[in-house]
Amino acid sequence: MTYEEAVSYIESVPKFTKKNKPENTVEMIERLGRPERKMKVIHVAGTNGKGSVCAFLSSMLTAGRKKTGLFISPHLVKINERFQINNVPVTDEEFLSTYEKVWQVIREMQADGFAHPAYFEILFAVCLVLFERHEVEYAVLETGLGGRLDATNIVEHPLACVITSISLDHTEILGDTIEQIAQEKAGIIKAGVPVIYDGCRGTAAEAVILGRAQKMHAPAVGLHREMYEILDKTDKSIDFELDALYYEKRKITVPYPAPYQAENASLALLAMEAVDPEHKIPCDVRLQAMADTHWQGRMETILPGVIVDGAHNEDGVREFVRTLNGVQEGRRIVLLFSAVVEKNYEQMIRTICETGRLSEVVATQIEGKRIVPAGELAGIFRKYTDAEVTAEEDIGKAFETALAKRGDGLLFCVGSLYLVGEIKALIEERNT
Repeated sequence: MTYEEAVSYIESVPKFTKKNKPENTVEMIERLGRPERKMKVIHVAGTNGKGSVCAFLSSMLTAGRKKTGLFISPHLVKINERFQINNVPVTDEEFLSTYEKVWQVIREMQADGFAHPAYFEILFAVCLVLFERHEVEYAVLETGLGGRLDATNIVEHPLACVITSISLDHTEILGDTIEQIAQEKAGIIKAGVPVIYDGCRGTAAEAVILGRAQKMHAPAVGLHREMYEILDKTDKSIDFELDALYYEKRKITVPYPAPYQAENASLALLAMEAVDPEHKIPCDVRLQAMADTHWQGRMETILPGVIVDGAHNEDGVREFVRTLNGVQEGRRIVLLFSAVVEKNYEQMIRTICETGRLSEVVATQIEGKRIVPAGELAGIFRKYTDAEVTAEEDIGKAFETALAKRGDGLLFCVGSLYLVGEIKALIEERNT
């Protein structure tokens, strides 16, 4: 089997089908020797921000000279991005040899009458075997979807659980109220394990999380807006203070212009107090690691004046708008936008247009079964903005058109992580 054949097979497994019963995942991981029991696991769930929190945690642990495995989703360009050792994606050879071991277990399970693992379950199994082979001390695990029934939730005794902001997303699977979705996310809380959660967005989700924490006798620490203050922001970074625990009145810098990254960074810093209560990784090391964190596709500057952001649901777009409103008045702003069919993309578009900050818009489309035609998106934009709107089906041509329209202003590429991935792949091709 080649690397390309392995990736092709995994990508052929449906991503958004009904999950197998947790017992099926447990069976697979049991046959692989329960590698997660050899690691100190930090388990992260939430609607938005969980990938950024994972990246911040991995950066701090790595800077503290801890062998750290990072498991994230989705990947933007290459599947190896999902499996990182000390923030470096594994090689093609490592991925292939690990997948072959997992594939052998899958074949044995099927022969014994068990269901074929779903897409994410396969990737999680690959992750654990990779981490075991690298003898990682800390494993930072991002849930795929939800929490309670997620493959990652087979971890029995994590060191800490983190729940980031919760909003309406994947409602067809997780439920159509904040309380229902919070219940799914809070399903990662384990008996006696500290849980650090985002309490900045009202009481509905917080009440569910605290209820679950109380039931599980799990110490709970909430982040609230009064605990941090943004001091300064530029097109590339934000400075803020976190008035809590070990970090009282220390200036913290994150290398992103989005205000929501102050919240994600704060959650990661609070989680480090549960992970490293003895402060073996000192404050200065933690804060420098925060400033050095690189997280793809989240308010990431990929070219001068060109920023990609994976905002792909209503809450993510609202946070993007906070960033947009912080751009200097009068500065030219061009938007490249695409979305997938199951999202409430009309509301996303309306929210962006209501800022009145758009100079021009280029609408494009993601190929595949989840496509929303560029012409349809352009039509919706024209309902809500007087800015010039261009429809271009081909993403490469759309990106070049948007670049040409940017002038000396800013180009934001928003609406789908798939769009971000396509654009980053185009940039890589340019540089090779």
